Amino acid sequence: MVRPGWRALPFREFLTPNLRPYTLGPAEDADLVGMRLYGDGPFHRELKPAIKIAKKSHFRIKSGDVIYNKLFAWKGTFGLVPAALDGMLVSDKFPTYALDRTKVSERFLTWYFRYPPLWEQAREKSTGSAALSKLTLNPPRFLELALCAPDNLLEQEVIADRLDTQAAWIAEIRTLKLAAEIEIGAMSRGIISHVLSDVPADGQLGQVLSEKPRNGWSPKCDNTDDGVAVLSLTAVTGFHYKSNGYKRTTLPTKEDAHYWLRPNDLLMSRSNTLDLVGHAAIYSGEPHPCIYPDLLMRLNVDETRSLKRFVWYWLQTKGSRAFIESKAKGTSPTMKKISQGVVCAIPFPRDLSLDRQCQKLAQLDALLATVSAMASAARSWEMEVNALVPALLEREFGAQHV
Repeated sequence: MVRPGWRALPFREFLTPNLRPYTLGPAEDADLVGMRLYGDGPFHRELKPAIKIAKKSHFRIKSGDVIYNKLFAWKGTFGLVPAALDGMLVSDKFPTYALDRTKVSERFLTWYFRYPPLWEQAREKSTGSAALSKLTLNPPRFLELALCAPDNLLEQEVIADRLDTQAAWIAEIRTLKLAAEIEIGAMSRGIISHVLSDVPADGQLGQVLSEKPRNGWSPKCDNTDDGVAVLSLTAVTGFHYKSNGYKRTTLPTKEDAHYWLRPNDLLMSRSNTLDLVGHAAIYSGEPHPCIYPDLLMRLNVDETRSLKRFVWYWLQTKGSRAFIESKAKGTSPTMKKISQGVVCAIPFPRDLSLDRQCQKLAQLDALLATVSAMASAARSWEMEVNALVPALLEREFGAQHV
């Protein structure tokens, strides 16, 4: 039951199709738009050169259009076109609509697009298979979706104001959290570098590896619930393994392939920004089974010569970081790469006994216990912060039912 002053509004009551067909010229490049998941709206996907565009028929979008992606509406690919994307192009998978702003506030609708029960409506009205990325919400069914909103536009704006204010607070919390994580990371690396400063780097890392580092496999991920987990770069960023840093794929896999992870595997990113390339972490065993991607390398340590956790600590020292950053290559300022040869050439102690390594590990573990607790608290805090927006949306939009 809808509470007094609110009513259910089918999309067809406030949205009107406004497709604008456009045919690209033979030598015309195209600014193409994509849709982010979970109500985060449209974005400039790429400037595609004419030579790579096979299908010339497109549709032009305008600022203020309501837009959605037919294939992933069940994952919240809804939004309004911002001024920055005015005049760009989309394929026929991205229908657009004019919004009747006398019935629904643009800002209210933007927030409602982030409301999970709307995505569930889209899933129920879609046809096809999610496993094959063919779960499609066609335009006639899109207009059957409904939102619950106050009849009074001013009240809709008040709700949007409230959500905007609360979102700004959450953004500030995230900024503070990020600053804290950076300080915790710097503190950890300082302690590690100090404890290991008396260990001579008179060899190379490759001397304690049982084989050359090997890249994984990056299959296309459709993120269906029954897919196999594929790690992302975020899983090792910050030198601590994050078990929630993965996507899922339903592509066929090979049981004996090299890309399957084993518990306690040491992984290193081979491509990232300059300050993040070469970050490493030890896989916890979860999720399982799990694939590591092409942008990560597995380092198989010969543990008769060196302890895996000692290698992990060593990679965080200032000397190791300076070496990696000096060798990282790439024309893009936001994407630098290191080769297997660079990883093997990282300066490393040649003949440090396992007993001595154990002593260093015990010293580091003791000194970093408090820092690790701080980092763990920060990660827990992240989960709580991520839950805030869904809770706010449920409070505002779920409360219309009595």
